[in-house]
Amino acid sequence: MQLQFLGATDTVTGSKYLLDTGRSRILVDCGLFQGYKALRLRNWDPFPVDPASLDAVVLTHAHIDHSGYLPLLVRNGFRGRVFCTMGTAQLCGILLPDSAHLAEEDANFANRKGFSRHHPALPLYTAADAARALRRLEPTRFASRVTVAPGVEAEFHRAGHIIGAAIVTLYVEGQRIVFSGDLGRQHDVVMRPPETIARADYLLVESTYGDRLHPATDPVDALGEIIDATIGRGGSLIVPVFAVGRAQSILYCLYRLRQQGRLPDVPIYLNSPMAIDATQIFSLHPEELHIPREACAAACAMATPVQTMEESIALNHVGNPKIILAGSGMATGGRGVHHLETYGQDARSTILLSGFQAAGTRGAALAAGRRTLRMHGQDITVCASVAQIQHLSAHADADELMVWLRGFSTPPRRAFVVHGEPEASDALRQRIERELQWHVTMPEYRASYPLA
Repeated sequence: MQLQFLGATDTVTGSKYLLDTGRSRILVDCGLFQGYKALRLRNWDPFPVDPASLDAVVLTHAHIDHSGYLPLLVRNGFRGRVFCTMGTAQLCGILLPDSAHLAEEDANFANRKGFSRHHPALPLYTAADAARALRRLEPTRFASRVTVAPGVEAEFHRAGHIIGAAIVTLYVEGQRIVFSGDLGRQHDVVMRPPETIARADYLLVESTYGDRLHPATDPVDALGEIIDATIGRGGSLIVPVFAVGRAQSILYCLYRLRQQGRLPDVPIYLNSPMAIDATQIFSLHPEELHIPREACAAACAMATPVQTMEESIALNHVGNPKIILAGSGMATGGRGVHHLETYGQDARSTILLSGFQAAGTRGAALAAGRRTLRMHGQDITVCASVAQIQHLSAHADADELMVWLRGFSTPPRRAFVVHGEPEASDALRQRIERELQWHVTMPEYRASYPLA
């Protein structure tokens, strides 16, 4: 039995893990690479094995860095089922078509403006490819086992990261192989904490924040201070948001500020059709939340939804002050980039980065202090203030990862640290070895490891 790492090694993107049991091939997660161009180019490489040879795909959750390669896999021959939770299936129903739409839109824009090196520029995949991929989804209940391939069963437990996010256990020939997926916080703003898993023979654990801790202060207070400073200057607050998870957490914080009488009377816009749809799905899963149902409903209604591109463009001409939540969370594409281009040049305004910014993204560049960004084929000077708030991260920090790992009753034979930048992954590896005395590996890209 072999486990091959086809992504999320030395990076937080492109999660793909290929388990070959000798009888079956199962791909756990099927994500796109994002960030640096060298990473994004991997999305165009031929898949290392024939997609038609895969028996099944199992998804931990719906974020594009875990699900976004599915349309390409199906287009290139995969004909098996894609097992996931109901929440993940529902979110993929909006994320995958949106990913395809953005790819087609970016290709069309590049062709119109002539700034692509390719003539014509082509999308990685199309909306039709995404639709075919969605037909392969097989929703599964939490805490129930399902046969996914000959000799392989899967079980899903709540990871607390976003709606539908799961820790996946594969049962193979008497062995338990546990994939943490992306683990949520022990005390998240809206989500319940990740469930404890007692046993694993082999474990893959994420390490996004493996080398740091989240601030202990209240995220509502932190957001309130940023809003007050921005509105006080007469500017607008532009928040590039992850449509799934982060947008809903920020809406809940805005609701809390309004309940406390601390939210200025300014218009709030949710400028992302995907986030609008995700917010509706969010409200369908109260069993995964720790906030009251009525608070969830009120938070989801905080912002004016912006559906059409015409409405989005018009926001750039609406006077200050205002709050705009727009995709994408790392400023890699979508409507938020157009707002960055406009309001980024306004010294009164603030760009608020609301979560992890993968290396190579515009968000990471802003967080590092860069004030010139390449957008739509030209360099834009950023005059706006740039703030970052880690309080709302949907990922467990280093201490919270260790809390979850200590939940295992016996050490796994081997633990693999994945889904992190090199410094974060190595910090977690050292901490696990030092505090738990486990056998830990940082796998290499495309390397295979035997599972006895």
